[in-house]
Amino acid sequence: MTSIALAFGAAFLFGLALVLTQLGLRDVPALSGAAISIPSSTLLFVCAAPFALGDATVVWGTVPIFAAVGLMFPGTVTLLTFAANHALGPVMTGALGNLAPLFAVALAVALLGEPLHVLQLAGLVVTVAGIVLLTAPRRADARRRLSWYLLLPLAAAALRGITQATIKLGLEIWPSPLAAALIGYIVSTIVVLTAVRLRTGRFMADAPPRGLLWFAGVGWCNGIAALLMYAALSTGPVTLVSPLVATYPLVTVGLSLLMLHKIEVSLRLALAVALTVAGVALLIAG
Repeated sequence: MTSIALAFGAAFLFGLALVLTQLGLRDVPALSGAAISIPSSTLLFVCAAPFALGDATVVWGTVPIFAAVGLMFPGTVTLLTFAANHALGPVMTGALGNLAPLFAVALAVALLGEPLHVLQLAGLVVTVAGIVLLTAPRRADARRRLSWYLLLPLAAAALRGITQATIKLGLEIWPSPLAAALIGYIVSTIVVLTAVRLRTGRFMADAPPRGLLWFAGVGWCNGIAALLMYAALSTGPVTLVSPLVATYPLVTVGLSLLMLHKIEVSLRLALAVALTVAGVALLIAG
C-alpha cells in the first residue's frame, strides 16, 4: 500500500506540473521553461541533501546507474517531447508518450524477473487504453501526415520505461530515492542547459519574473513527483508502480477543468476515465 500511495502522489504532482506548464508557457518558450524547471528541481535536491543524506554511506557502484538515468530522464525525455510537440502537436505526442508503462513493464519482466499476473496484465492493458483514449488525436488531428516524427514521442516513452526499470535496479543496491533523484537531476540539468546553449547561445533562460515563478513551480512539482516515484519503486514492483504513475493525465484533465476551463466533458472523456479507473482497480487487485 505504501508504494501505491507514493505512486498516486507522483501522478498527482506530475499532472499538476502539466497544468502549471500551460500557465508558464504564456510568458516563456518551452525550451527556456525546461532550462528553468529542471535546474529548480536540482536546486531543491541539493538543498535537501545535507539534511537527508548527511550521515548516509555512499554506494559508489550506483552512481553510474543514477547518472545514466539522468541522461535519459528528465533531460533527454523533455527535449524529445518538445521536438515531438513541435512536429506532431501536443495531442499525438501525449498519446504516444503515454505508452511508457508498456516499455517499463516489459523490461521489468524480462530483466528484473518481476512476475506479471493475469489481473496485473489486464490492468496494464486497460489502464494504458484509457490513458491513450484520453489523449489520442481527434479526427482533425489524425489528418496530420504521419512520418518518422512519430519516433520522437515513442523514443521519449521508451526512455521513460527504461528509466523506471533502471532506477529500480539501482535502488535495489542503494535504496535512497533522494540520492537517485539528486544525481539524476544534476546530470539532466547539464543536458538541458547544454541544449539551450547550443540553441540560443546562452545558458540562462531569458524569462519575465512571472514565467520564472511558474516554471520554478513546475520544477518543484516534477522533482518531488520523481522523488515519490523513485520511493514507490524502491518499495514496490515496476509492474505496479509504472501504470499507476502513468495515470497523471487524469489529474491534468481534472485540474484543467477546475482551473483553466479548457476541457469539455464528453462521452469519450467519461469512457477514458472509466477505463483508467477500472485498470487501476485491476492493478491493485492483482
